[in-house]
Amino acid sequence: MKLELTINHPNDYALDIGAPVFHPHVSLIHYDEVGPIRHSLNLFNVYALFLQKEFPENVTYGIGTYTEGNGSLMAYSPGQIGGKADNGTRRQYHGWVLLFDASFIRGSEIEQRLADYHFFSYNANEALILTTGEKDILTGLMANIRNELAADSDDGHRDQIVRDYIQLILDYCNRFYTRQFKEQRAVGNDILMRFQQLLTDYYSQGLQHRYGVPSVRYCAGELCLSAGYFGDLMRDAMHLSPKDFIRNFIIMRAKNLLLSGEGVSQTAYELGFEYANHFTRLFKNATGLTPSQFVNDQRSK
Repeated sequence: MKLELTINHPNDYALDIGAPVFHPHVSLIHYDEVGPIRHSLNLFNVYALFLQKEFPENVTYGIGTYTEGNGSLMAYSPGQIGGKADNGTRRQYHGWVLLFDASFIRGSEIEQRLADYHFFSYNANEALILTTGEKDILTGLMANIRNELAADSDDGHRDQIVRDYIQLILDYCNRFYTRQFKEQRAVGNDILMRFQQLLTDYYSQGLQHRYGVPSVRYCAGELCLSAGYFGDLMRDAMHLSPKDFIRNFIIMRAKNLLLSGEGVSQTAYELGFEYANHFTRLFKNATGLTPSQFVNDQRSK
C-alpha cells in the first residue's frame, strides 16, 4: 500500500486538488466546484468527513475496501488511511469534504464528546448510508460552514459558529447511525447466529490451540466487520458486547467440560488458555466461583 498524500493540516487535501483555502484549521471543499480530480491514497492526521454522491470503486476505508452508491458518508480520524491509489485517471465527484484539526476543537464540547462519536473509529465497510432527507440536512450544514468561512471578514464569532456547525453535523451523524443500527437489527440477529456458529466452528476445528481464546477482533474480521462497528451493532441489537458474548460462550463450554469430568488444567487447555490461572480468574469473575468450587457445588445438589 503506497501512500500518496499525508494530510497533516486540513488544507493539505484542498491544495492537492486545487480547492480554495479559507481557514488555517478548517477546510470545506465542494467537489462540484473543483472539477475532475485524480485519486489519492491518504494518511489522515486530521478529522475528515466525506459526504459524497458516489465514491471511487474499491475505495480504501481503514483496513478494507468499500463500494457504495448514492448518499453516503465516511469519517476519518487522525491515524487512519483512506482513498484510492492514483491510477492516472481523473473523475468529477459531487458532494462535500470537511476537514478540521485537533487544535480547532481543543477545549470545546466537541473534544469532550469525541468518545461519543463512534463513527470516527469505524474503518471497514461501515459508511453511513444516508436517506435523501438526511443527506439534505448535512449538505445544508456543510454549505453554511462554507459560507461562514468564505465571509470577507471575521467579526470574532466565526470560529465558534463553525465549531457549533461541526458539532451539529456530528450529532446528526450519531442520530443517523442510530437509525441505521435499528434498521439492521434483523441483520444483527443474523450476525448473532453467524457469531454463534463461528465460535462453535472455532473450537470444533481446534483453532484455540493455534490462536488461543477467540478475540473480538478475530471474530469481527471473520464477519467482515470492524471491531468498533461490530460492538455497536451487537450492543444495539442484543444489549451485549461481543466480548461478553464470547465470555458467556466460553463459560458455558467450560461448565460442560468440568461437569463431564475434565480437570481445571485440561479444561483451560481445551478452551485455549495458555495458563490455567487465567481461566480460573475469568471463570470466577463470571460466576463468583472458582472452577473447583463450581464442580463441588453442582455435585452437592
